[in-house]
Amino acid sequence: MFGRSIVGTHITFHNVVNYGAHGDGKSDDSHAFLSAWRDTCRTEGTPILVIPKNGVFKVKNINLSGPCKAKSIHIQLQGKIVAPERNEWAKGLQVDDKSSLILISQVNSLTIRGSGQINGFGSSWWNCPSCQRPKVIGFEQCNDLRVSHLSINDSPRAHVTVDGCNNAVFSHINIHAPGDSPNTDGFDISASKYITIQDSNIGTGDDCIAINGGSSFINATRIACGPGHGISVGSLGRNREHDTVEEVYVWNCSFTNTQNGARIKTWKGGAVKVSDVTFRGFEGTSGDEKTIDIDCDSSGCFNIVLEDINIASSEPGKPASCSCSNAHARTTSITPNCNCLFK
Repeated sequence: MFGRSIVGTHITFHNVVNYGAHGDGKSDDSHAFLSAWRDTCRTEGTPILVIPKNGVFKVKNINLSGPCKAKSIHIQLQGKIVAPERNEWAKGLQVDDKSSLILISQVNSLTIRGSGQINGFGSSWWNCPSCQRPKVIGFEQCNDLRVSHLSINDSPRAHVTVDGCNNAVFSHINIHAPGDSPNTDGFDISASKYITIQDSNIGTGDDCIAINGGSSFINATRIACGPGHGISVGSLGRNREHDTVEEVYVWNCSFTNTQNGARIKTWKGGAVKVSDVTFRGFEGTSGDEKTIDIDCDSSGCFNIVLEDINIASSEPGKPASCSCSNAHARTTSITPNCNCLFK
C-alpha cells in the first residue's frame, strides 16, 4: 500500500499501519496513532481512522484531541490496543489521577465501532494501592458520541470515563476485570447530559456504572452487572460540594454477585438532598440480611417510592429485613416490609 491514506469517492481512510504502527504488541505505536489522528482530524467530510485486525498495538497516554475540521469522524477499531505494564508506563511519564491510555477530547460527532479490544493490563498496578493509576479510555467534552461493539478489559483504574459530554450512546460494550481489582469502575460519568449505556455486560471490582455530580438524563438499559458494586449515583457531596444529579433511569438490568444493586451514595455531612426516587420491579435474592437499606441523614429523604419489590435472603429459611432512617416514602407490594418508613 502506498501513501498514508486512501481516498475513496466520499470517504478518506487513515490506517495507523501506514503511519508506522508495528502492531506487534511490543513496539510503542503511540506516535503513529497520533500522526494518523492529526490527518484524520483535519480532513474534511467523514474520514475513517482504521486500527486493523490482527494487529496488537501498544500505546500510552495519547490524546486524540479536537476541534476537528471533519464534519464527523469514524474510528474502526478492529485490532487490539494494549497498555504497557506499570514499570514501562512510568518511564519518563508522570502518572496522576487524570492519566489515561487514550483520551479523546473536544471531538464532536465521533463514532467508534468494531470488534476490537482494549486491554489495560491493570494486574501490574492493582498490587500498589498507593499508586496513581491511569484509566483506559476517557471522553471529555465530546458531543454526539456513539461507541459500540468493543471489549475493554483489566483497567488499572476506571475503564471508561465520560466528562462534560452531551448526547452519547454506548452499546454492546463488554467490560471485565476481576471482582477484587481496586477502583476499576466500568463507567464513570460526570458533568454530562443525555448519556445512554445499553445492551452491555460489565463486571469489575467497583461500580459497574457510577453517575457523579452535574449529570442528568442518564439511561442504563439492559445492563448485565456483576461482579462489582452495582449501579451507583455518587458518591455526592464530598467536601460539602452541592452536587446535583437528575433524571437517572435504570431499566431491565440484572445484578449478579454484586455488592449492591441500584443505589445512591452521599458523603456524611455533605448537605445533599435526596428526593423523588422510585425503586420499582426489583426481585431476587441477597446475601445481606438487609435487602432494602434507606439510610438518610437528619434532614431526611423525601418522595421515595418503592413498588413491586420482592427480595429474599439467598440462604434458605433466613429472614430478610428492611432498614431505614429518616426516610419519607410510600410503598406498594414490597417484601420485606419497611415499617420504619415515614409516610
